Amino acid sequence: MRRLFTSESVTEGHPDKLCDYISDSVLDSFLEKDKNARVACETVAGKGKIFVTGEITSTAEVNIEEVIRNAIKEIGYDNSNLDMDYRTCEIEINLSKQSPDIALGVDKSLETKEGQNVASEGAGDQGLMFGFACDETEELMPLPISLSHKLAKRLSEVRKEGIINYLRPDGKVQVTVEYENEKPIRIDTIVVSTQHNSDINMEILKKDIEEKVINYIVPKELLDNKTKYYINPTGRFVIGGPLGDSGLTGRKIIVDTYGGYARHGGGAFSGKDATKVDRSAAYMARFLAKNIVANGYAKKCEIQFAYSIGVAKPVSIYVDTFGTNTILEEEIIGKIENKFDLTPRGIINYLELQKPIYRKTTNYGHFGKKDLPWEKIVEI
Repeated sequence: MRRLFTSESVTEGHPDKLCDYISDSVLDSFLEKDKNARVACETVAGKGKIFVTGEITSTAEVNIEEVIRNAIKEIGYDNSNLDMDYRTCEIEINLSKQSPDIALGVDKSLETKEGQNVASEGAGDQGLMFGFACDETEELMPLPISLSHKLAKRLSEVRKEGIINYLRPDGKVQVTVEYENEKPIRIDTIVVSTQHNSDINMEILKKDIEEKVINYIVPKELLDNKTKYYINPTGRFVIGGPLGDSGLTGRKIIVDTYGGYARHGGGAFSGKDATKVDRSAAYMARFLAKNIVANGYAKKCEIQFAYSIGVAKPVSIYVDTFGTNTILEEEIIGKIENKFDLTPRGIINYLELQKPIYRKTTNYGHFGKKDLPWEKIVEI
């Protein structure tokens, strides 16, 4: 049986990713000075203005406006006529401390209150989280999202390194993979939309993107004479970033995870410290799913955790190997429960999530990057 599957990624200059990066930059800036900082930071961007809101409880003193401007500068926004200027954009900050009602459940779990010998901290919210892995790529990620991320990252590289010197920060990529009997066999379609200076010829842009981005990243054996290319299909993409469209933290959750190939839980990642299980438990679920595949227990694995606010242990664990398992799924769940502490504190300690590592997660996917702790391979 043949089928097509499509995933997308966006560059770091996409308005939503700009907001994610600002939120994660604020988070890291607090964790650098206070590893116990509680942060839930949301960003909105649009028409020359940045609005940052949320809750932060910390002993650290941070110049938040400076952090925001530096983040915008790093991405490359320096022109208010085309997108945004980090030097002149208006910034409004509206932050308060974490709600005492939420802190009550996080500081001391229900199990601790009942006298059980369980990690003291409870989950910062109720919710469900998914982790996934498959053997389609070296990093054990689905091929469509893996290639989409690599192409989007390459778009930023050729801009920043001056290889294609007329590009601007905003951009999107989409890759459609053809599967036969559940195996990827070829690329059917590649879509690239990239912001550019106004004086560039479209034929030159299309040629440069195909040669210096697509052919640089995509393996030749996956391309053929039937592969379709749509490069800046509207014909013009000069106005971009928050000037072209508003941005919001947490609006690219499918880009952040598995490109729609696997399910996503109820919450976004960026701007949240690790007491928020939306983030930490999703990272742990990916770690376990990846290691189930890496250890040869399955070729494909999806894991779901569910938590209750104020309760330390997950209320449920679900494993689906889609019929590719080499041992019983019940046995896999047993291995997970026997070896790993899945309380928020257990996850934080095991994956070392109190370190300021979150800027590096923001762009081009939270999964599949070798230098992140939830991507390490261990024996289960």
